[in-house]
Amino acid sequence: MPKLILVRHGQSQWNLENRFTGWWDVDLTEKGVAEAKAAGVLLAEKGVVPDLCFTSVQTRAIKTLNLALEEMGRLWMPVVKDWRLNERHYGGLTGLNKQETREKHGDEQVHIWRRSFDTPPPPMEAGSEYDPGADPRYDGIDVPNTESLKLTIERVLPYWEENIVPALAAGNSVIISAHGNSLRALVKHLSQISDEDITGLEIPTGQPIIYEFDDNMVPGERYYLKDA
Repeated sequence: MPKLILVRHGQSQWNLENRFTGWWDVDLTEKGVAEAKAAGVLLAEKGVVPDLCFTSVQTRAIKTLNLALEEMGRLWMPVVKDWRLNERHYGGLTGLNKQETREKHGDEQVHIWRRSFDTPPPPMEAGSEYDPGADPRYDGIDVPNTESLKLTIERVLPYWEENIVPALAAGNSVIISAHGNSLRALVKHLSQISDEDITGLEIPTGQPIIYEFDDNMVPGERYYLKDA
């Protein structure tokens, strides 16, 4: 029975500073490193080890995966990195402190930008301090200037169907180290969560979520490995 392991990256520096991060590349904090290592220890202790690995092209997710694999003694595993597993692009909010943004725009507006299913934040201006468009990892990619969760899903799910589902269907257990919103996109799809209810789903950092698939590639109920 193939297993899907979902891990949101450990705490990042901008998680700690309460800033909108999105596509900007920030590193893990010491706590984030510890969370990533703990995820790997837990996976090893439970005997839930992947055959294939997928992650985004963002440092915090890549490092989380590598740290977890190291704790499992599986740093040698093949890893596929793809921008379509990146965090949602927070547009013009990127880099802003969340509390200061609430004080400026009001709690309701910020809640809509953060949790609405299909209302994106204001777009990022080209050439902004946090514009990733010139980053060589995005050469040849039409970098968005903002994304809602709906738009994030529209890039994550085709990648899931084309690249990850066949790996699972071949009998491989797969780990995806990614981000709060790219993982929310997958959880929404796999657990058939409504557009309204997905806005309230929080995915904690460094806590492996497990799906087990039957012979027809139907996923069972998701669960946190720590609760297994």
